[in-house]
Amino acid sequence: MNAVTQSLYRQLVDDENVRATASQINFLEGDARTRLMVCEVDGRLRGTVLVCLCADAMYAGQPFAVVENLVVDQECRGNGIGEALLSEVERFCLSRNCSKMMLLSSASRVDAHRFFEQVGFHGDRKRGFVKYRSQFSEGT
Repeated sequence: MNAVTQSLYRQLVDDENVRATASQINFLEGDARTRLMVCEVDGRLRGTVLVCLCADAMYAGQPFAVVENLVVDQECRGNGIGEALLSEVERFCLSRNCSKMMLLSSASRVDAHRFFEQVGFHGDRKRGFVKYRSQFSEGT
């Protein structure tokens, strides 16, 4: 599964550093606060999404969820796979009493933004900021 997952991730970001290893996938499967969800069509992996629950001091133990790496195989887009994956994420978040689900999307992915809005996410409520590992200051 890891080679296929890596292939999907490469459709999301063209980054040679993307490495979906079996050990990392196994680690995620054993983490109670994380779900790596997949969608198979005719026995082939066609979509995946990662959801991580974060503890929150503000809401008496009620976590919030961060949704990452939602990708649907480009050959299968527009067939409901992304919506099905996010429905599963939402069910998982409801079962864990999450206060909210958040996701980031590259600013240039306008079609993805329309999709996220169609399935109930709001792009005008908050503003996301990213600082990548290569930009971290040593010693801070």
